[in-house]
Amino acid sequence: MRMNSITVTQSIDLHERREVLRQVLLLSGGLAAVSASLWISSNNAFAAEDERTIEEMMGDRILGDPDAPVLIEEYSSLTCPHCASFHEEKLPILKKKFIDTGKAKLINRDFPLDDRAAVATLMVRCAPADRYYPMLELLFKQQTNWARAENPLQALAQVGRFAGMSQERLEACFQNVDLYRAIVARRNQYGEERSIQSTPTFFVNGEQIQGNQPIEDFENAIESALQ
Repeated sequence: MRMNSITVTQSIDLHERREVLRQVLLLSGGLAAVSASLWISSNNAFAAEDERTIEEMMGDRILGDPDAPVLIEEYSSLTCPHCASFHEEKLPILKKKFIDTGKAKLINRDFPLDDRAAVATLMVRCAPADRYYPMLELLFKQQTNWARAENPLQALAQVGRFAGMSQERLEACFQNVDLYRAIVARRNQYGEERSIQSTPTFFVNGEQIQGNQPIEDFENAIESALQ
């Protein structure tokens, strides 16, 4: 899935602080279904709910043994159907064969391609670190529901509550513009440093795999890296 011509960065540059996310959600059609109180409470509510720094919330989330010899890096967007297919069809196979056996570890690199993906990523980063991958899997599984919803913020909040996030945490999360900016900045950094043009893009110990390729391509790359 290729990047849209209008990027999240352009939305960020047009607005300041709380107005940034409010305008993003207006563009996505999600604000109409959200209680006005969502925009009244201050960012202090987030601090009271979660004392982590932005750096801690943006830290790498490792699936598998951190000491595994093979690193699989996945650059994905939560609105990307090819990414969802990889997580549903291929990741379980790779997890059983390589990750659960300590041969490989996976780090997902958030690479939102549009505003809805960026807000979904925001919610995932607000969740506890050990809920990162379960939240990803849930959002990919429910992708057709929330990504195409008339009110995407309301649909995302429903997923968040199902995953155990409190309404207070969700409200504070959706107002955390500093975290939103960090997500977008990191996405832009990835794009510049590794010339990411589409999702999913993978690197297996540095060897690039472009797109949701056949499972054999991933298995061969991992086996080669293990030699």
